[in-house]
Order: sequence, then C-alpha cells, then structure tokens
Amino acid sequence: MIDFKIDKKKCIKCGLCAQECPVLIIDGKTEYPEIKEGKEKQCIKCQHCLAVCPTAALSIWGKNPEDSIPVTDELPTPEDMERLIKTRRSIRKFKKEEINQELIQKLLETAAYAPTGHNKNSVLFSVTDSKEQLNKLRTAVYDGIKRAGDAGTLPETMAFLGDLQRLWDSKQIDVLFRDAPHVLITSAPKNVASPDADCHIALSYFELLANTYRVGTLWNGFIKMVLKDIAPGIGRQIGIPEDHVIGYVLLFGKPAVKFTRSVQSEGLNLNRIEL
Repeated sequence: MIDFKIDKKKCIKCGLCAQECPVLIIDGKTEYPEIKEGKEKQCIKCQHCLAVCPTAALSIWGKNPEDSIPVTDELPTPEDMERLIKTRRSIRKFKKEEINQELIQKLLETAAYAPTGHNKNSVLFSVTDSKEQLNKLRTAVYDGIKRAGDAGTLPETMAFLGDLQRLWDSKQIDVLFRDAPHVLITSAPKNVASPDADCHIALSYFELLANTYRVGTLWNGFIKMVLKDIAPGIGRQIGIPEDHVIGYVLLFGKPAVKFTRSVQSEGLNLNRIEL
C-alpha cells in the first residue's frame, strides 16, 4: 500500500498532484484526488505529488509533508555555483585529521537525494568513518594486488598497480589512497536501469556539497580497478552485495594544500544538434 492520503480540510482541489504525477495514476477528476483503481503498483515513489501540493494536504508512503524542506528563494546564486564548479580541484594531499562523523553523515544523507534511474534510490554508500578502518581497507587492497601479481593474474594493462604496491611495501608511499583519512565507494544492483550513472551522480552531489565545507575530494579509478577486476572479494568483505556494480571511488578529507585560483579550461567541446 502506498498510503495515499488527502487532508480534505487543506485540499483546494487545484489538481496539481494529478497533473504532476509522472505515471498518471492520480485521478484529479474525483471530488478529492485519489489513486486510480489497480494503479498503486505503478507508483515510482518520486513523491512529486507531495512536493507540488501548495497547501501540504497530501501524504504518501507515510511521509508527513510538514517534515519536508520548504522551497524558498534562498538558493546559491548562479555566480556562487559557477565559482564552486570552476575552482573545485582534485586533492592529492590530505591532512591527517579525520572529518567529523556528524558532517560525514550530513554529506551522505544529502547525496542520497541524487536522482536515480526509475527513481529506484538503490545506490549503496560504503564509507570509512575513521583512519583505522581506511588503513584496514588499504591493507586489503595492496594485499589483493600482491596476490594477483604473485599468481600471474594481474592484467598487463594494470601492471602499474604492481609497481604501486611494491612502492607501498618498500617505502610506505601511498599512491593509491594518497594518505586520505576517508574513502567513499558507491555501488548499485546490476539489475537496476542505470547503476553506473546513478553511482556517479550520487558522488557528484557528495563532492560539490563536501567542497562547500572545505572538504577535498579525489575521484579514484585505480581503487575501483582493484575492487572490480583484481580482488573482487574485498567488496564482499566490506559489505558490498555480490549482485552490485561498483560505480566509483572517492577519497575525501581536509586538503593539505590551498589553491588560490581556478585553472583555465582548454575549451568547450560542443555539438549543436540540427536535424
């Protein structure tokens, strides 16, 4: 049951909920809006009906509209967003201190608002809250590379990972994790509409918000290679379901270097569609 309810004292019969429903299952021609007979299973849990109702008269899936964040004009200016996007830098040197766990939780809960294919909201965020847990993951990753190298199963195109493992083993120089205090891995079930895109979008939301808190990030494809192709058992070891696709990996922490200006783009690659 989707628990669709209308507060008749608040409803002004504007019909917006029926008009906005993307799967057209709300009947707006009845005295008060209601779900069309036999259509409940088609609901995609987008909550657009709840969000568009001007008088907070509609509840669905047990959500109280009074608990939602009101939409106001108090948004970042276009100039603020442009500056954030253009001055964001990939961070490869991090301070040793950990990020406050309350802040990590806030970043993750906000990133969970990112859009997903068919509104499945099935992205799993796997995060290390402490340097201790990251150290254990780092050990597992480097050990996985070493085992593959010793067994001769390290693909030729990934042979450089063996070099990085030996550098860590001999000199404790950490090229893979960059001595970051935290790592975030997104994954999603293989059978959803767009697992890879869902994971990337979620991490992008996380990254942009993190940067507003002066938390630096680094997209890391090398660790993804290890988890996906070299030592997939690590994923199960850290709680990623076997039927999940690993989307991407993001390192994050307080930057140990401060950039003073943006880089200058090499230019826009643009194709204007004209049919």
